[in-house]
Amino acid sequence: MEHSCVRLDDLPDEILLIIFQKLNNCDVLYSFMGLNERLDTILYDKIFTINLSLIKYVHGSSYQFNIILDRFSLEILPKINDKIERLSIESSFIKRILLATNYPNLHALDLYEFEPETASTLFRGKIFFFYTLSMITYTRYQFGKNSTYKGIS
Repeated sequence: MEHSCVRLDDLPDEILLIIFQKLNNCDVLYSFMGLNERLDTILYDKIFTINLSLIKYVHGSSYQFNIILDRFSLEILPKINDKIERLSIESSFIKRILLATNYPNLHALDLYEFEPETASTLFRGKIFFFYTLSMITYTRYQFGKNSTYKGIS
């Protein structure tokens, strides 16, 4: 096996799925979406798209996260929007994420570092369209760093 070189493309789909499942969904989508058609087909699977957490502390530095967020807003979310059922986001970029595309199958929304005034604006329909909001069956808000409110729409 001296000097053998195995590329990502050489691995069977099953092995790639096992590897990707060990990683954060957003990291996998950000890193591999758009590289080639085969990887895109694997990444469109519900395993990677049904539940997304776009939260800063999961991804490291703010600068790096802004680059990730730009790519998600402009390229990735519009491609997988119909597969997303749960979305976890912070208030500092809620408008970017919710206005990036329509989420027809979104049933749960987790909102972190969320101020009550922002929630009031959001749920009065200024940011989020009413018909999409009416499809959400579960929401979780975190006001500040410690308090949490869970609700069912």
